[in-house]
Amino acid sequence: MPKVSKSKKPASKSAPAPAKATAKTAAVKPKPAPPAPRAVEVEKQAPLLNNGRPIKAMAPARREALHRMLMEKRHEIMKEIESVLEQSLTEDQQRRLESARDSGDQAMMDLQRELGISLMEMRNRKRQLIDVALGRLAEGTYGYCADCGVEISEKRLAAVPFAKLCVQCQSQQEMLEKIERSEERD
Repeated sequence: MPKVSKSKKPASKSAPAPAKATAKTAAVKPKPAPPAPRAVEVEKQAPLLNNGRPIKAMAPARREALHRMLMEKRHEIMKEIESVLEQSLTEDQQRRLESARDSGDQAMMDLQRELGISLMEMRNRKRQLIDVALGRLAEGTYGYCADCGVEISEKRLAAVPFAKLCVQCQSQQEMLEKIERSEERD
């Protein structure tokens, strides 16, 4: 077994000495990366329609008006949901207090309860659609037709706040769905 001398110092952990430049390494300089095309960057930042076309920027006044309108609609729906919930709670308490009912009364109460649940689900679905519309507003795609890119009119958005299509594209889509349904029946 060879002897190891104890007089050797451990290797220092300093950085290695730089290599000397040779004729080959001195002549070759790294090339800078080519600049990215400016148009591509703009397209990536701009919201896109279903057909891939970018949407022009919305005026701040229109954006604020649409946001206000969506929040008002959402607030109205939330009030309706809360009032229906309060009403159903008081009706449930009242039903428990009443004792004798025949099967016809019970069936009528069950029907009313199911109807109330269906209406509540519809209101909640409408609230969810408005929340999605608020998300599209934040993205910059709300208020523009998803098919043709035309601004959807204020009247249409007031009537159907979660509309994704303009009136013309919506009627075309409904016509196509009607044709498909009639073909399925045949």
